Amino acid sequence: MTRSSASSAGVALLAAILAAALGGCVVSPPYNPQPAAQPPPLADEGVVEQASEPPPPLPVYEQPPCPEEGYIWTPGLWRWGPEGYYWVPGTWVAPPQVGMLWTPGFWALAGAVYVFHVGHWGNHVGYYGGINYGGGYVGSGYVGGRWVNNRFQYNTAVSNVNVTNVHNTYVDKTVINNVTINRTSYTNTTVNNTNELHNSYVGAAGAARPEPTKAETGAAGEPHYAATAPQTQHQVAARANPMQNAARNEGRPPVAATPRPGAFEAHEVTAAKPVGPAYHPQRAQGSEEKGHDEEHH
Repeated sequence: MTRSSASSAGVALLAAILAAALGGCVVSPPYNPQPAAQPPPLADEGVVEQASEPPPPLPVYEQPPCPEEGYIWTPGLWRWGPEGYYWVPGTWVAPPQVGMLWTPGFWALAGAVYVFHVGHWGNHVGYYGGINYGGGYVGSGYVGGRWVNNRFQYNTAVSNVNVTNVHNTYVDKTVINNVTINRTSYTNTTVNNTNELHNSYVGAAGAARPEPTKAETGAAGEPHYAATAPQTQHQVAARANPMQNAARNEGRPPVAATPRPGAFEAHEVTAAKPVGPAYHPQRAQGSEEKGHDEEHH
């Protein structure tokens, strides 16, 4: 753009703002989360972590309210570090581009080891093992919200949204597959709502779904994009926090969910509820873990 055209554009913009002000209107920019000239980086979906023992059951916790329009819920899960399993809190995240949805990572039993498959962004939600992470991730797809005309709408039957601040909402209870889920206390109640812990990996007896659906198979053929920088920083912070380690918190992390990535001390942080027996690792404390624990986050 030349200096003269830039100047003309600036004058036109100023004139529009002044006209709106004189008319008693407030100029508000259209919602557009993190527009990008280039697509985000593709996800590295190779094996990054594996362990010789199963991950703990998923804790029960409440979802914090969505901090602002356009953020999408990403459920918490266990990852593997130097001291064994540690909990990465669920959190609300700005997607890398309009229209993208999050497919959670998941653990799966492969032979005698447990292998972690990383999550990714994409145009559709793919396979995450049929695991009921809660918060809209009921085992297949995502029922917590949807994109409509480049704006994200929240299903208030599932997502914890303050409708005073976020107006782009709807209510659809039928998409929850007849599972009774309290609007804010989701993660991992059973179908009969007894607050039992859920298995957290594919391959557990009677748990999760080992085969993808037709829709999930289709999503597997689409481009998959890596977690955003705030998501990666969120995981690194969880890994560095000793109290997020399952051996220390007995499977009940003190920070189970946060309103934003890395906001471990925010007022809206929620802790795991004291549900189920205490978790104790199978391996001896301090022993060498098997497989990989590489710096892939």
